[in-house]
Amino acid sequence: MTLSPEPPPSRRKRLIWAAFLLAVGGVGGILFWGGFNTALEYTNRLEFCVSCHEMQATSFAEYSTTAHYRNASGVRAICTDCHVPHEWLAMVIRKIQATSDLYHHVLGTIDTPEKYEAQRLAMARRVWAQMEANNSQECRNCHSWQAMDVHKQRPASAEAMRQAAVAGESCISCHKGVAHKLPDME
Repeated sequence: MTLSPEPPPSRRKRLIWAAFLLAVGGVGGILFWGGFNTALEYTNRLEFCVSCHEMQATSFAEYSTTAHYRNASGVRAICTDCHVPHEWLAMVIRKIQATSDLYHHVLGTIDTPEKYEAQRLAMARRVWAQMEANNSQECRNCHSWQAMDVHKQRPASAEAMRQAAVAGESCISCHKGVAHKLPDME
């Protein structure tokens, strides 16, 4: 019985080097992935969303007076519940799109209430278009036709909701201005 010879030292070094690179790449990938997801989670917090004065003085001030912020059931929808998709890929795409918000923050495009008001309609139209495009999915994460108790709604509201359901309308078709002041539409 003959033993197979050991691989030459240069081949052994290449195998060790490959194993080392694989291990470092694996650990690096895990650290990157963990850091990336931690950053996504951090930027989904209400405190992050309202950390700039533009949001505190305008959007947050308006939202904090609505039923989405304070209500009898104690359920609170935060900014990301309405403005960021829950599905991972769609969330990452929206986060990339949100870098334009950071760009405009740095430029000072909406850094005063007057500038914010001047941009309100354009900003609202972008959000409304996104919500129309995805059939108000962010609304539907919490609200569904099947879970609505129409007997607790005003008759006119119940009929409007029934007609919207039959027509397949998106929530934003009727519910603009639910969490924020409506812009001047003229």
